[in-house]
Amino acid sequence: FDLMRKYTPSMTTVTSTTATPPLTHMSVAPSAELLSGPASAQTAIETVDDLDFLLDVLPPPLREAIIQTGDLHDLIEVILDLGRLPEARYVSKTVYLSDQTVGPEELAFTVGRVGTFSHDNRAGIPRTLHRISAIRNRTSGIIGLTCRVGRAVFGTVDIVKDLVQDPHKSILLLGPPGVGKTTLLREAARVLADADGKRVIIVDTSNEIAGDGDIPHPAIGRARRMQVPSPDRQHQVMIEAVENHMPEVI
Repeated sequence: FDLMRKYTPSMTTVTSTTATPPLTHMSVAPSAELLSGPASAQTAIETVDDLDFLLDVLPPPLREAIIQTGDLHDLIEVILDLGRLPEARYVSKTVYLSDQTVGPEELAFTVGRVGTFSHDNRAGIPRTLHRISAIRNRTSGIIGLTCRVGRAVFGTVDIVKDLVQDPHKSILLLGPPGVGKTTLLREAARVLADADGKRVIIVDTSNEIAGDGDIPHPAIGRARRMQVPSPDRQHQVMIEAVENHMPEVI
């Protein structure tokens, strides 16, 4: 960040990292936890999940089982591990989707319908926020998949809006997985680009903020997105964004 400030002293940096304290509750709607202030200070929360696109990459029997289970708004992820029963994990429960164990055919069905897996073993579905993460064996074969539901939650930025809009501050969001760091970053980028009219560049390490594919998800508004070939090149892409594209916020 100090190196980037050498080039653009007035630029704001907003980033996040994952802390390691024990996680006792994972919220699929982090806005409910983030917006704990007075009701008068809160705005309406709108959630967009594009869940149909995620269900379409699952084998048909598992897709139907999820639909029949219901509670789709509470669905966190679907787990497919070779030789084990397929699971759907919700906020407060886990449901087995079949009495048949997952075979190579089920894994191949899903892998063939998602994007290319990157160096961090993550793939996505174009123009959605869903993430598919692979577990590999010693010979790099895929033996497990975590299909995580990605949701765009509009209206979550209010709790830090004054900090986000301060041109003299940079922000680091710290917290365990699943509490809404990426959701807050995505909404901050949209508000700064659309409402404040700033030049915003998103350095999207795993395509989690703006979704998979070359066309970013509408949830980032007018903000621009730069993809990162591998996690170890994140800092290089951040510097490239500053030097080449003149952002006011990165």
